[in-house]
Amino acid sequence: MSTRRPTRQQQAVGDILARHEHFRSAQEWHALLRDSGETVGLATVYRTLQSLADEGAIDVLLTDGGEAVYRACSEGHHHHLVCRDCGLTVEVEAHEVERWADMTARAHGFEAVTHTLEIFGRCATCSANGVKN
Repeated sequence: MSTRRPTRQQQAVGDILARHEHFRSAQEWHALLRDSGETVGLATVYRTLQSLADEGAIDVLLTDGGEAVYRACSEGHHHHLVCRDCGLTVEVEAHEVERWADMTARAHGFEAVTHTLEIFGRCATCSANGVKN
């Protein structure tokens, strides 16, 4: 969070993000906080997640259904494979995607380009178990 000291509620959001690996919606993060005994308002959760995402401290992506989900991720540019059934997320580097994005941007006269890539599917465990959500 910026240079100012986070509030107790903002710290609680940051702490719970650090303890969980899967992407979750703001409502799901709020429920986890409530279940752990933290009293943090849903609006505070939304604002804190957005602030952390704006700072690049967490990743945000849109699910197949268009819902924003958040999670703490490693530093540096990366992409995600996301199981649409269980939420398992794997961070991947994709050098071919980087080359393609740079080449495509240059071909159209674009500079200072950023991009995101999320690949949604079913993980091996869900496929083996026949899980379908």
